[in-house]
Amino acid sequence: MTPDVAILGAGPAGSTLAALLSQRGFKVLVFDDAKRPELLVGESLVPATVPVMQRLGIEEKVKSYSQHKPGVTFLHRHGSRVDFTFGVVAGTVPYAYNIPRPQFDDTLRERAEELGARFVTHRAGVEKGEGTREIQLSSESLAAAGLTEHPRLLIDATGRARLFARTLGIGAKTGERSDVAYFAHYENFKHDFPPDGQVVITILEQGWSWRIPLPGRLSVGVVVHKDAAKTYGNTPEERLEYALKNEPLLKEHSKDARRVTPVMTYTNYQLVSDRGHGPGWAACGDSFGFVDPMLSPGLFMALEAARLFDVHVFSKGAAVLDQPQELAAGFAAAEAELHDWHESWWELIRHFYDGGIFSMYETGTNFSAQFKGWPGINFVENHMTKHIASMASGAFTRRRYSRGLVSFMRKYMLRNCRPPEDYAVLPVK
Repeated sequence: MTPDVAILGAGPAGSTLAALLSQRGFKVLVFDDAKRPELLVGESLVPATVPVMQRLGIEEKVKSYSQHKPGVTFLHRHGSRVDFTFGVVAGTVPYAYNIPRPQFDDTLRERAEELGARFVTHRAGVEKGEGTREIQLSSESLAAAGLTEHPRLLIDATGRARLFARTLGIGAKTGERSDVAYFAHYENFKHDFPPDGQVVITILEQGWSWRIPLPGRLSVGVVVHKDAAKTYGNTPEERLEYALKNEPLLKEHSKDARRVTPVMTYTNYQLVSDRGHGPGWAACGDSFGFVDPMLSPGLFMALEAARLFDVHVFSKGAAVLDQPQELAAGFAAAEAELHDWHESWWELIRHFYDGGIFSMYETGTNFSAQFKGWPGINFVENHMTKHIASMASGAFTRRRYSRGLVSFMRKYMLRNCRPPEDYAVLPVK
């Protein structure tokens, strides 16, 4: 049967959307080229991913092979330490998971298949469309899927390949950093940061690093400006090893570590397409845009994009596919929310990159010591911690009050502390 919707790409965005649409009774076809790298960025989730997993009925399975994640610790080269615990506001999810990405991606695909989505192993090709279609499947791809008629709607979930945008010549806005990440999995890498599963972000002499506890191993990555990386060595292996041996906050923890995977490289950070939908198509997940990985929002944004498509478009039923104006209005509403998500995440991440969070923390620590015992200080400190932690969890990220509170405190309340530029992640372009 001719599918209602064909999704190109079976990563988290494509498989999640396929599962959600299949739950609603849509006929869904997913093209999957079956090519997966051994390692993928996106191993640490934020709590806001949990409701989608629960809706799809996969949380218990994900839990069985993942590491419980209670929060995040930030260490700074100047010695500051900030700990965030999830769920500090009633009603928000108090945990997340650190996941082996290949298994997680397989789980999403398997669930979509259980719900009725059909997968075909083929790297789909597209071309500029004819008539009412702005873009369409190539004849080769139609034949590979056994289709004699074209699906009514195409979804680009090809990730950073941005297949539709490249075919149609749609531009994008990029972020302000020029960083590159090198990462791998290690055994015997010392990780003495309780409780179990706590992710550690370290602001280094150059750039920053992540440490993500996974079952039986630790995912370790270093993120540096592309020009600084060239001074670390000639290969990804040399560059990662150099950082581990020379950065003061990493070398003692890594001295007995044994690398058990290849070193992967990750580039091209923040990007948002100028347009994410058109007649007969829409872009979902990284195909539309992606944000810096510092606070682990990437995989959440993939799931959230699928959820927003479901809410704004497909909740109206299959009839919407025959109503071009209503279809376009639904995708425009989803795209507007995605823009707000991207702006909100980048605004929060920038507070970490430019040192503002650490300056605020130092201000709070000094005031607490100076006015020890005064209830007002404890209230302000707890209030700020709750909102920043809830923003990092995905619960309050877009909340206007939370964003305004952080901006207000930065603008008017920094006292007796290092200026933010002393805490900034260096260098930027």
